[in-house]
Amino acid sequence: MTDKNSDPGHIRLAKRVAEQLACSRSMAEQFIEGGFVRVEGQVEELPGARVRPDQAVMVEKDASLLELTPVTLLLHKPPGYEAGLGLEAGAAAHGSRSQGAPSALTLLGAPSHMPEDAADIRVLLRHFKQLECFTPLPTPASGLVVYTQDKRIARKLQEDIETLEQECIVEVAGQIADNGLKKLCHGLSFNGRPLPPIKVSWQNETRLRFALKGIRPGQIPAMCEAVGLKVVALKRIRIGRVPLAKVPEGQWRYLQGWEKF
Repeated sequence: MTDKNSDPGHIRLAKRVAEQLACSRSMAEQFIEGGFVRVEGQVEELPGARVRPDQAVMVEKDASLLELTPVTLLLHKPPGYEAGLGLEAGAAAHGSRSQGAPSALTLLGAPSHMPEDAADIRVLLRHFKQLECFTPLPTPASGLVVYTQDKRIARKLQEDIETLEQECIVEVAGQIADNGLKKLCHGLSFNGRPLPPIKVSWQNETRLRFALKGIRPGQIPAMCEAVGLKVVALKRIRIGRVPLAKVPEGQWRYLQGWEKF
């Protein structure tokens, strides 16, 4: 089944479904993209697929356009991938160029869906279209990045990202200065402006936990450098009330209905 098939006996699946349901072509396309249409028993999600007159095309009895709700994907971005806005500035602050780095969008697909995802959502091709990202993460960093089709969530992240607390685990090297941890929590400046109080604590001998709002590109590396430390790796594990949790690196899960940023 392909658009390239020029056999006059083949027609577009959307046209076939529209004829069977006596509905509009656009509605037929939505049913197909919603995963409600089977050709010879196999789900077909491409409205432009070509079918023969003798092929069985079935639309599920419980098909409903009300179920075609937008989704939000939570990706565990590995280092080396671009994600979101302001990437070049963030990468430059980490001493690494992002030019030529692959987009984290390329990691989103059915094969990289976390098998243990608790959300009861069937993975569909349409879930990877028209995604927006307002949670940028520098190319060298790893961790939680949010991609959404939901306009309400997009607006929430776009308008409130400055006030949402973000939690990061930062691996460092070097010897911290006297009272360095206290200074990280309060007393440093960035880009000429005093920083507000920040929650910083040791996780172990080489890892610091930062919990802060209004984070700026390059802020954490600059703070660490000010107290004698060098950032080796940075991983974001939470945005607002939504954690990265157990999503493996390079995989993603769906945001569940009860989860709120």
